[in-house]
Amino acid sequence: MFTLILLSLFLLVMICIGVWGMKKTSTLGDFFLGGRSIGPWISAVAYGTSYFSAVLFIGFAGKLGWGFGLNVLWIAAGNAFFGSLLAWLVLGRRTRLMTQNLDVMTMPEFFHERYKTRYMKFVTAMIIFIFLLPYSASVFKGLGHLFEINFHISYDLALLVMIVITGIYLILGGYFAITLTDFIQGIIMVFGASAMVWILVNKAGGISQVLPAISESYKLHIASGSAPNWIMLASLVFMTSFGTWGLPQMVQKFYAIKDASLIKKAALATTVFAVIISFAAYFTGALSHVFFDSVPLVEGKLAFDRLIPQLLTTYLPEVLMGVILLLILSASMSTLSSLILVSASAIAIDMYKGHVNPKISKENSVMMMRFLSGVFIAISYFIAKEEFALIVTLMSLSWGAVAGAFMAPYLYGLFWKRTTRIGAEAGMTTGLVLAIALFFILGKQNSPIAASIAMIVPFAVVPIVSLFTQPPDDKIIAKAFKEI
Repeated sequence: MFTLILLSLFLLVMICIGVWGMKKTSTLGDFFLGGRSIGPWISAVAYGTSYFSAVLFIGFAGKLGWGFGLNVLWIAAGNAFFGSLLAWLVLGRRTRLMTQNLDVMTMPEFFHERYKTRYMKFVTAMIIFIFLLPYSASVFKGLGHLFEINFHISYDLALLVMIVITGIYLILGGYFAITLTDFIQGIIMVFGASAMVWILVNKAGGISQVLPAISESYKLHIASGSAPNWIMLASLVFMTSFGTWGLPQMVQKFYAIKDASLIKKAALATTVFAVIISFAAYFTGALSHVFFDSVPLVEGKLAFDRLIPQLLTTYLPEVLMGVILLLILSASMSTLSSLILVSASAIAIDMYKGHVNPKISKENSVMMMRFLSGVFIAISYFIAKEEFALIVTLMSLSWGAVAGAFMAPYLYGLFWKRTTRIGAEAGMTTGLVLAIALFFILGKQNSPIAASIAMIVPFAVVPIVSLFTQPPDDKIIAKAFKEI
């Protein structure tokens, strides 16, 4: 009963924020970037809550914590240092200034204005649409099953409730509503994650005993010959940390911050948030070795995604379990809203406004973004409700394909004036093709290695091709790098 009351109160607050955000949203820039007026603390938490979703807490933490034991904390360290601190310090200031210089709101628009290529904008928008929309559906699916188990309601009803609530505050309030709800959700996540670890550590015998207990249990549960190797661990660190540097829903947070001078404050706040959340999630995954002798089985198959839910429902009191449910819901709703917003922008801003009707009024632009956000939420619901083999494959491919295609052209565009249109196109094509080809060649179980290779190789392709092709126009470079 307490959990249900807490959940109802939380969802009511989210709806109220959506209504409030609607009053502050009058232009496309307001809806998509909050008018570039978001402060450092809210921007930092918005970045963190978009970073960590139910996929981390339920899927990644359980499977990787069991497979790697305490070594899984290297992934948490990478997420905090490379994926959060370094991302803000390296990319934040230049992204904020260059996107303002070029007057762009999205990553496809950035590529279009930086490299002056018409078709790259369209292709980039299609990549976002194809790979990020199924990813959002996978998050909805995880949430639906979580609420089905804890509230004993049908999966379809749980899914519908999540869809409706996310749709209301996103469609009404846009980025203003997203960032404010992210801030509230971030506070819940920090409190819930900290309390979760504290209670589980105490139940495992206290901090002085828990680390040796994990190590000893890990040796009993995982045979030395079957433990994951260092190549897989390094690939996971790289993919989950540096992959964020090329994901549109993460980069968007740099576009929207109020002022470039606030980047360092946001970097520090994001890092503190990432340390707490990522270490809590992965450490809990490693703790499963203390509380379980084996991975739960479902229909004769290892169900790693059942480890964390069973651990929490068994050992946490009802009050804290309610907070943990809000933690997972908060993380997922934030990730979902960012994914849906970026997917909708790919059609409304990059395709329709960019190619079909450049003179569309600001009122109609906002209306179209709201309409498409609703459409994409409905599509996500349909995908999550029905298991399509192709969609499941796209979900697994999404991170590597998007980051592999965008990361090198984006970073070179920010830092190297000599980067050419053909060089950027070659890098994008290489990353996308490698991500897809290696995914099938190496197999799904090696997808982190495939994704890492797809992200790295374009960093060699872009400069080589650029050096052998015509330099970019001096006027474009002067405009893009003004005061940078």
